[in-house]
Amino acid sequence: MSTAVLGLPPACLMLGAQQSATVANPASGASPDLLPHFQLEPEDVYIVKNKAVSLACRATPATQIYFKCNGEWVHQGDHVMQHSTDRSTGLPVMEVRIEVTRQQVEKIFGLEEYWCQCVAWSSSGTTKSQKAFVRIAYLRKNFEQEPTAREVSIEQGIVLPCRPPEGIPPAEVEWLRNEELVDPALDANVYVTPEHSLVLRQARLADTANYTCVAKNIVARRRSSSAAIIVYAAPGAEDVALYVGLVAVAVCLVLLLLVGVLVYCRKKGGLDADVADSSILTAGFQPVSIKPSKAGFLAVGTMPWHYGCLFCATDNPSLLTIQPDLSTTTMTYQGSLCPRQDGPAKLQLPNGHLLSPLGAGRHTLHHSSPSTEGADFVARLSTQSYFRSLPRGTNNMAYGTFNFLGGRLMIPNTGISLLIPPDAIPRGKIYEVYLTLHKQEEVRLPLAGCQTLLSPIVSCGPPGVLLTRPAILAMGHCVEASAENWSIRLKKQSCEGTWEDVLQLGAEPCTELYYCQLEAQACYVFTEQLGRFALVGESLSMAASKRLKLALFAPATCPSLEYNIRVYCLSDTQDVLKEVIQLEKQLGGQLIGAPRVLHFKDSYHNLRLSIHDMPSSLWKSKLLASYQEIPFYHIWSGLQPFLHCTFTLERLSTSTCELACKIWVWQVEGDGQSFTVNFNIAKDTRFSDWLVPDNEVATPALVGPSAFKIPFLIRQKIISSLDPPGTRGADWRTLAQKLNLDSHLSFFASKSSPTAMILNLWEARHFPNGNLSQLAAAVAEVGKQDGALFAVSEAEC
Repeated sequence: MSTAVLGLPPACLMLGAQQSATVANPASGASPDLLPHFQLEPEDVYIVKNKAVSLACRATPATQIYFKCNGEWVHQGDHVMQHSTDRSTGLPVMEVRIEVTRQQVEKIFGLEEYWCQCVAWSSSGTTKSQKAFVRIAYLRKNFEQEPTAREVSIEQGIVLPCRPPEGIPPAEVEWLRNEELVDPALDANVYVTPEHSLVLRQARLADTANYTCVAKNIVARRRSSSAAIIVYAAPGAEDVALYVGLVAVAVCLVLLLLVGVLVYCRKKGGLDADVADSSILTAGFQPVSIKPSKAGFLAVGTMPWHYGCLFCATDNPSLLTIQPDLSTTTMTYQGSLCPRQDGPAKLQLPNGHLLSPLGAGRHTLHHSSPSTEGADFVARLSTQSYFRSLPRGTNNMAYGTFNFLGGRLMIPNTGISLLIPPDAIPRGKIYEVYLTLHKQEEVRLPLAGCQTLLSPIVSCGPPGVLLTRPAILAMGHCVEASAENWSIRLKKQSCEGTWEDVLQLGAEPCTELYYCQLEAQACYVFTEQLGRFALVGESLSMAASKRLKLALFAPATCPSLEYNIRVYCLSDTQDVLKEVIQLEKQLGGQLIGAPRVLHFKDSYHNLRLSIHDMPSSLWKSKLLASYQEIPFYHIWSGLQPFLHCTFTLERLSTSTCELACKIWVWQVEGDGQSFTVNFNIAKDTRFSDWLVPDNEVATPALVGPSAFKIPFLIRQKIISSLDPPGTRGADWRTLAQKLNLDSHLSFFASKSSPTAMILNLWEARHFPNGNLSQLAAAVAEVGKQDGALFAVSEAEC
């Protein structure tokens, strides 16, 4: 390439081809001191975002000075020159600057690194400066390795790994403990390895905290997920011996009491052992499995009794729990208490949502125990005669281990869940909690008069445990509720096995232990005592109605001429539809139409079903009557969950695969629904999406922060700000109004933290698909009434 093309000055043209020689060999007779030497050389720089960078150099004595980048001369017009004279020597000084843009660097990205250097001329020859490398700075978002939560005994060593995100320049790493900088120079028990891991030589109780790895360079600052480290003392040998002795004495006393009661009952009634055992102890309450710990707690397995009146009478929650051995706890959670964000240090609600940037935090589904442990749990219960009615297999039960961090249990595809708020379980306690679904024939819920079962029958336990804040049990219902048409009650099974009304919806609660929020298709029961619950209604007028779910099933294959269509009339709750789908899968049936909803009124009229418009040349019905009926009381009671009618059809040829007909379902003097059936009986699977997956997990449990959408520290900030009465009305009452919960103010006000009750209800209603920005908007509206109400710093997150 010619120098003319490069745009070099005339002096460069005169030097011509001898440039390279003069670098190493000065002109003959010239003093080496007259070669240019650099007073300022270009240095390595980083391009941040899209800002151009400047390179400069200065040389004396110099008659010409230019930049060369990646072996090519920079155009003359891109140089900014400055001439001066060195005052001490009187020699000429030249300084030059150029700018390098991101586009120039990206142009050769991947081929080699972008570099520039200065070349200075004097009458004696030329001198080259050092190379300066220009790099585009960045810092990836995702850490290559993040610290994880751990529970360790005192004096045990802890290593928290951290591999920062890839970046140029490489990120510097620092550690935060509860948002305060960890300085190894001030704490000899702490040091950071060259690989950026934080090491605690000997864990102390004071080291219990949330630890966060922070990576930063000139571009950005990134935070890892916080890792909760819990340090606990292992009891000494003397404590173990004491615990063993106390448990042994308690077991002996209980066994003696049981033997005495059994002997008494045999003498009095002449009952055999199994009947006597079942009659004395209350059926329908779960045991608690006390697991052995590495510290030496006595292993007593599953207690061979259940918590009926015996434990209710003593009211001793310590019998249901053990002191935690945190080294063996199956408590698992993932996700930061405050998700990572690179925003400004202060976040003011009037200018932006408090919760809107927090949706990026990871909320991962975990199981507090493997499905096999849930199956073992059921197997243990099945061996006890008085627990025969409790579970219906692991598909209808959830089971997990919880502590003060709280969490939730869910029975998949049923709409049934149990929310355990933070601090509902006392600190230092660990509970094995279950949630299970029942059939009516298992628990014998009595109904009187025109009463009807409106919800599934659900147990959560173990009963008798101490909860310091209400848990929230969510379950579906099938009632079209209105105050003038219904009297609805929440029923709970007592220690003696009888069902009692604990709450009448719409009336002032007579106790602070229970409360129920009834919505269109679900109810949310606040309870401080776990147990067995059901929602029962009594109609006050013939306008009262229940929702029925109508579903059509037929065989997936038809080897014979006969073909059956089954029409199910179900209570409109998710759990019943799930049961029917599972039943039909076992029978080889397939769903042949989307389920429909029918409003069934308390009019004493039966439900009728008929089939019409079949092509007579291809099919005929074997039904003798024009319609079939299901009696009113069979449907209204809600105690027979799988009511259905079967239409038996016959095709006139084995080659007939297409079925087209219309099925009507209606209540006399009431509403009706029609199904237009048109499908291929050999291969139609359009409604397979309604089927429950075969690989459905059996015991899903979310433990700790991952069970909640609202980050823990933000939740605490809202509670502390809104619980005290606001002078401008900016308190929890306004938040309840914004969320349309102002009809429940008296219940919220009865609790120590009304705001916590509101947020807990929001979590129960909106998990897992709730819109956090809507809650943030409601909180922001409250904050506008007091501009300084919410000021959240990065340190608080």
